[in-house]
Amino acid sequence: MAGSGRLALGTLPVPGWVRGSSPAVLSRLRDAAVVRPGFLSAAEEETLSRELEPQLRRRRYEYDHWDAAIHGFRETEKSRWSEESRAILQRVQAAAFSPGQTLLSPVHVLDLEPRGYIKPHVDSIKFCGATIAGLSLLSPSVMRLVHTQEPGEWLELLLEPGSLYILSPPSRHEHSPVAGRPSGAGLPSPHPATACFLLQGLSPL
Repeated sequence: MAGSGRLALGTLPVPGWVRGSSPAVLSRLRDAAVVRPGFLSAAEEETLSRELEPQLRRRRYEYDHWDAAIHGFRETEKSRWSEESRAILQRVQAAAFSPGQTLLSPVHVLDLEPRGYIKPHVDSIKFCGATIAGLSLLSPSVMRLVHTQEPGEWLELLLEPGSLYILSPPSRHEHSPVAGRPSGAGLPSPHPATACFLLQGLSPL
């Protein structure tokens, strides 16, 4: 999985939203890596995509991330949302975080081009938070979490458009996430559109 080349991610059987290298890994990370398919309706996904498009359109795709973690991407941060989008994000917060918890602001938006991918890396909890809630938009993708000390231990998440995923310890600080497009039997081929992720983290303070 590591290296500078384009990642060749494994496949997931439909409708298996999560699979792991062993039953023990699945059990240990059951509550630390959660996928909720169909969290967004088609109308809600369209609302978010339409609101983000003008801001993302002004940015070019980049191929040299500052810490070499992402290839073929554009990103932005957004703190002001329409009333409709705020209602969606409030649902995300209610599903992923406890009442009264302080969240990092603004929301981080990451857009991958059709051949873009995220390389193995471990996010800084200081800047990204201990828990992250993400919304997957536009195209399906696969996220693989690989244990930093035991690379044979891994978990894969199938993120269909409209999915909500929640990552918390130990999946956040013991595993290196990798993301790209799914391929193979039972899954769509790489989508011609981009894949977009909205990420909100829990403040470490």
